[in-house]
Amino acid sequence: MKEHPISTIAQSLEASWKSFLENIPGIILGLVIIIIGYLLARKIGDLAQNKIGRRSSDPLMSRFLANSVKIGIFVLTLIWAMDIAGLGHITTFLLTSLGASAIIIGFAFKDIGENFISGIILAFNRPFNMEDTVEVGDHFGKVKSLEFRYTKLKTFDGKDVYIPNSDVLRKPVINYTEDGFFRWSFVVGIAYEDDVDTAKSLILSTVNAHPSVIQDQIHQSYVAEDELAVSTVNLKVFFWVNTFEFRKEAVMVRGQVIRDVKQALASQGFSMPSDIIEVKLYGSQKELPIRITK
Repeated sequence: MKEHPISTIAQSLEASWKSFLENIPGIILGLVIIIIGYLLARKIGDLAQNKIGRRSSDPLMSRFLANSVKIGIFVLTLIWAMDIAGLGHITTFLLTSLGASAIIIGFAFKDIGENFISGIILAFNRPFNMEDTVEVGDHFGKVKSLEFRYTKLKTFDGKDVYIPNSDVLRKPVINYTEDGFFRWSFVVGIAYEDDVDTAKSLILSTVNAHPSVIQDQIHQSYVAEDELAVSTVNLKVFFWVNTFEFRKEAVMVRGQVIRDVKQALASQGFSMPSDIIEVKLYGSQKELPIRITK
């Protein structure tokens, strides 16, 4: 005699409930293992970061590798805990499904996977270190961290910028502090009547007198004629500064040097005229509509 469907469902639920009750000790033990595994993964990750940090002067590398160790240990602990809890078949099913659906998952998580792989590449071979001042695309600031998916920059106006690692790998990265030197330049115009060589000598001595301007065999300051403008002879001034603290050295020092050069030229009688404006009269116009007041 064929069993009633409701009876079959009841028997199935009863069997499942008995199986659950039998597996409760394993489930509890599995949860305990997960908690212990999580705490152990954090502890081992921190120890690995400290150990790698003592052997390497690269904090980004040590942090990245430590996070990898944490995740690896926790995943292994999770698989073990599920097996003890009697859920090993679920783990097997998930792993099999992942293998069978690799192409679909690859398309669905393309950006995540790309950024993760880029993060691994950057951890071992990258154009910057912690606290370097860099420019990536339109973003400019100090490197603060390298994570699995993004690189964090702190801009000089206080913004936190999270750049996908794939963008950091693809786009040109300008590092302003890799060797600690940066060359600034500015233009100063003197009158045509002034002596160019004397002005160049005065400007160069003024620039080199600044304590933050770097002078050695490789990094040298110089002044060159740049342009014969409408009312001035333009001289272009080049000098080197230290950029480990970009905001202070590369920006403030430039302003101070410009100020010193302006004061030195003025004190020695050099003129720095503004551009000449030519006004033409057309038709029957006889006078300029200009009035000079004191």
